[in-house]
Amino acid sequence: MELKSEKIKKIEKISYKGHLYNLTTTSGNLFVNKILVKNSGGLGTPAYERLVPGMIHRANGGVLFIDEIANLKPESQQELLTAIQEKKYPITGQSERSSGAMVRSDPVPTDFVLVAAGNYGTIKHMHPALRSRIRGYGYEIYMNNDMEDNQENRNKITQFVAQEVKKDGKIPHFTKEAVDLIIDEARKRAGTSNKLTLKLRDLGGLIRAAGDLALEQKSSLVQPIHITGAKKLARTLEQQIADKYIENKKKYHVIRITGTEIGRVNGLAVIGSEASFSGIVLPIESEITPGGKNAEIIATGQLGKIAKEAVKNVSAIILKYFGEDIKEKYDIFVQFIQTSEGVEGDSASIAVATAIISALKKVPVRQDTAMTGSLSVRGEVLAVGGVSSKIEAAIETGIKQVIIPKSNEKDIVIPEKELKKIKIIPVTSIEEVLQNALDWKNKQETLRKIKSFK
Repeated sequence: MELKSEKIKKIEKISYKGHLYNLTTTSGNLFVNKILVKNSGGLGTPAYERLVPGMIHRANGGVLFIDEIANLKPESQQELLTAIQEKKYPITGQSERSSGAMVRSDPVPTDFVLVAAGNYGTIKHMHPALRSRIRGYGYEIYMNNDMEDNQENRNKITQFVAQEVKKDGKIPHFTKEAVDLIIDEARKRAGTSNKLTLKLRDLGGLIRAAGDLALEQKSSLVQPIHITGAKKLARTLEQQIADKYIENKKKYHVIRITGTEIGRVNGLAVIGSEASFSGIVLPIESEITPGGKNAEIIATGQLGKIAKEAVKNVSAIILKYFGEDIKEKYDIFVQFIQTSEGVEGDSASIAVATAIISALKKVPVRQDTAMTGSLSVRGEVLAVGGVSSKIEAAIETGIKQVIIPKSNEKDIVIPEKELKKIKIIPVTSIEEVLQNALDWKNKQETLRKIKSFK
């Protein structure tokens, strides 16, 4: 029954101190706090009138931001494309107000600026027509992972520390020395010389962990000791896995750090994402056996595609130095020991080459030495990633010297106190690797043969 104004006034005279609400008319209009709200979705409102605008409609006249845009279903990306092109789109779908009924309105304005984000893999999962419109009418921007290590940007890191302290609202401010350590961590996490990381979320986690530690110790300011403590307490899962890996391998003598052994090399690798990877020592063994009609290099140990290709590239180096020996139909086995997590990348190339040459020529490898480096088919040692994390893993394991690409020398960001525990040997060629990694006692003839290729 339709309520009239005079009846409403009569209701108001009822002795009731609260508010009258949820009184609906047959048309579905609703009274809330004595105010008549038209088409407000009362029980009598038809399903097609119960509309809840979506984000593309609410963004009309403003900005619509979509993170991880490739996670949208293809049909949703198609609808987004239509909304961008036509600048209007019906409100469709179901809501708690539609009582489960599917509704579709007339086209509603959707004139907005789209800002979409994702990682590099997002590109291949985006609707090609949607990406074409973005590229044609807007801009595609590749965000940097790092920035130049200069005074201006170091000041920005300092500002970021202050912002995190203020945002947290509980942790104390940092001393200059503590901020300097955060800047050093930003250098290390950049993984490249003269750069600072822009992956500030992980850096912010370290700042808050250090602040919590200072609070716990009732310190009025965050000191360098709190940064050091936070790095141990707030370890990423990758770091915890790496620590457990090293602990288990040392316990069962999988990693050996003394003496010499033929065909066995301590390689270095990283696990985890680029932002938070951690170094591990990766033992590699090689064995030579009589083969079939053609020499073959067989690698085992959960190798990824790039790692398998890197092993194949090593064969060119072996042919260069010992071509006649290879032609005697040997099979060369390479094993990445107990790598249940798998191995990817080519940074173990120089370790693989060293293990094979050691096994082939029966020259022992120094077990107090670890190495990392990519290898070209001409024997040049090329730069790799995560060199600081790899060196830290070698130090943690008790390795005495580590061989790295000379081009990575400036990428090392490790406290001087820690660096004194290990000898760093930068190299540019496989010849230099072999000279420093192998024990050449009674094998001078083979060493002269290798030196002759310089």
